[in-house]
This record gives sequence, structure tokens and C-alpha cells, in this order.
Amino acid sequence: MKKETSSGRLPEPRAVLELFKPVTWFPPMWAFACGAVSTAGAGTSWAQIVWGLVVAGPLVCASSQAVNDWYDRDVDALNEPDRPIPSGRIPGRWGLALAVLWTCVSLVAGLGLGRWGFIATAAALVFAWGYSMPPFRFKQNGWIGNLAVGISYEGLAWITGAAVALGGGRPPLEVFAFALLYSLGAHGIMTLNDFKSREGDLRMGIDSIPALLGPRGAAKAATWAMLLPQLVVVGLLAYWGAPIAALIVAGLMGVQAFMLRRLIDEPTAARALWMSAFGVPVFVTGMMVTAFALRGGILG
Repeated sequence: MKKETSSGRLPEPRAVLELFKPVTWFPPMWAFACGAVSTAGAGTSWAQIVWGLVVAGPLVCASSQAVNDWYDRDVDALNEPDRPIPSGRIPGRWGLALAVLWTCVSLVAGLGLGRWGFIATAAALVFAWGYSMPPFRFKQNGWIGNLAVGISYEGLAWITGAAVALGGGRPPLEVFAFALLYSLGAHGIMTLNDFKSREGDLRMGIDSIPALLGPRGAAKAATWAMLLPQLVVVGLLAYWGAPIAALIVAGLMGVQAFMLRRLIDEPTAARALWMSAFGVPVFVTGMMVTAFALRGGILG
């Protein structure tokens, strides 16, 4: 790892942006949008919705990425030495300082989202720090770490969006139910993401699902984690009077099942990346279908 202890040199702006990983902002922003759609009405402030999207992605998610990179700097020095911190482009303890600063900015920004929006924002930040920071370091165990990310990126973001669309009030229990189910489904998505780092995880003693179960076992775990919660979603949509949405989500599940079958047959990092690129968009499409069903019938 490249050592950089000088406190006089500032981080490179491009390195700071890389630390915040804009490519990762989409999942919580999409989940926030689903939550907003699910409860939006005539009195919804769309300016607040836009503000909430900023909080979910460029603030809260970016904070979590900075926290993760700081506490993973030694692992990244082995696996990804060109990352901003191990490469020295973010010198000294600037990585930690940026993580703390952006967390504080996120909390202050969350105050503008109403009571329940702020609670969800604060909870997401707690999960972000707990995921990476010792002694908690949820990511050390794939079962716990993936669940923490799923709750933070999907469930809490969905609840925040729903609360903001309601003007800061508590969302209905149906919203909490679907947010939890899609959080559980995201557990499988995180397993797909961990395929690429299996060798490094084995060397560093990180019990990711691919490291614990092997490639084929992890592929099966991802399959069940993604499909079973959606099966419950389909059942609830049908039970609560949204049969068309239930059929659409079931059809999207079928597409995912076909793709996941290919992953099980060929459980490689390349195939997991393919599933992430083409299968996960199908998964999140079902989220939005569910959100519109909530808005159009179940909650209406």
C-alpha cells in the first residue's frame, strides 16, 4: 500500500468523486423513487422528492462508499491498489475525514425530509457505518452484511421516499411490508456482487457468501434470496386486489429464474456480472410495478 501521511496535500477532486462511487447511487435512488410513487398524491411536494433523491444517492450512499473504502483500505491495497485511498490520491486520513463530513452533511440534509424521512436517513447511515467499521463490521459475515446493505439501500430508501411523498408522515404498513421484501431480495443481488472478490475474501478471511458456500452454492443462495421474497410480493399483490401487477411481477420473476438457472449452471464471476447487468434491472422493474400497484389500488 502506498503510504501517504502528509496532511498538507489535499485530495484530488477526481479521486473524491471516485471515492463516492456515483455508479452505486442508482439503487437507493430507485428505491426512494419507488417509495415516493407508492404514496404520492395531490399534495405531494415534488421539490422535496427531488431533494430526497439527492439525500438517498449523492449524500447517504456516497457516505457509505467513503466509509467502506476507508475501512477496506488494506484489503483494497491487495485487490484494487488503484483505488483512491491505497493509491495515495486521497492522502493521510482524508478518507476518514470525508466519510465523517459527508455523514454529517447527510444527517443535516435529512432534516428536510420530515420526521420519518429523517429517521430512515439516520438509520441508513447507522447501517453504513456498522457494515464497515470495527467492531461491528457486518460485511465480515455475508449473511449479515448483505442483509444490512439490502435494508439500507432498498428498504430504508423506499420508506424514506414514501414518507417524503406523504409530507413526512409514517407510511402505511403495506409499504413497510414491500420494502422489507425487496430488501431481502437485494440480499441475493449483493451475493452476485461478491463473486468478483471471492479470491480476495478467502485470503483476507471475509466470509462473503461465495467464500462460504463456493461459487455454485452462492449461485443457489442468490437465486432463493431473490426469488422467494418476490413470490411473497406476488401473493400479497393478488391478495390485496392488484392481480395485474401480480401477473407482471410473476412474469418478471420468470425471466430472472431463467437467467439465474444459467448462473447455477455456470457459477463464475463473469456470469454473476452478466446477471447483475441484465437480471437486476428486471428485478428493480418489479419494484416499480409494485409501487404503482400500491398507489393505484392497494392504498387507494
